[in-house]
Amino acid sequence: MAKGVLFDFSGTLMRIESAESWLRTVLDRAGVAMSAAELARNAAALEAAGALPGGSAPRSLPAGLVRLWQERDRDAARHRALYTGLARRVPLPRPDLYDALYDRHREPAAWHPYPDTAQVLRGLAGRGVAVAVVSNIGWDLRPVFRAHELDRHVAGYALSFEHGVQKPDPRLFRLGCAVLGLPPEEVLMVGDDATADGGAAALGCAVRLVEHLPVDARPAGLRPVLDLVG
Repeated sequence: MAKGVLFDFSGTLMRIESAESWLRTVLDRAGVAMSAAELARNAAALEAAGALPGGSAPRSLPAGLVRLWQERDRDAARHRALYTGLARRVPLPRPDLYDALYDRHREPAAWHPYPDTAQVLRGLAGRGVAVAVVSNIGWDLRPVFRAHELDRHVAGYALSFEHGVQKPDPRLFRLGCAVLGLPPEEVLMVGDDATADGGAAALGCAVRLVEHLPVDARPAGLRPVLDLVG
């Protein structure tokens, strides 16, 4: 059984707010009026464009953004450029709204833990099982964990933008194992992406996948993790 656990972030421990909530928050702050029908149409278009980080992947990618998409999590500049570029595919009333949308998705209030996230992290801590977060991401998610009072259960973080390497590259998982102070064969990787998170298997980690679902549609997806450690 595993002695330590690496968790992915988005779609595993937490989920981003809906595209409508995301867009509505930004419009309200900017004082931009938009009818309910127009807001729904624009939110759906932004979601289809893949402009909401942590949301759906783009249905299609312009040629000029293909490389950014592939490398988006290697540094903060590429991450912002990619997602603001995707958002600009949807006409909005003011040009400053695109950067405001990007900034909104980094706020703790934009993220919602899955119903069993706190319970599972507390359970692991109670058993003396060390936890780290390994994420492909372009910004510092530590404030999100602090705001949701989950950071107390996390020993450390291996974030792609801080190291210039993305999952499934084994180097990022190796960094996570180093945070735990454990060899890979004693570590369980829990994530929602078979390709990205499954890369941990190359190091010798066990891998457990959960479904990337809305928060209210996955009430207990993480609980089986408690049966895999000891």
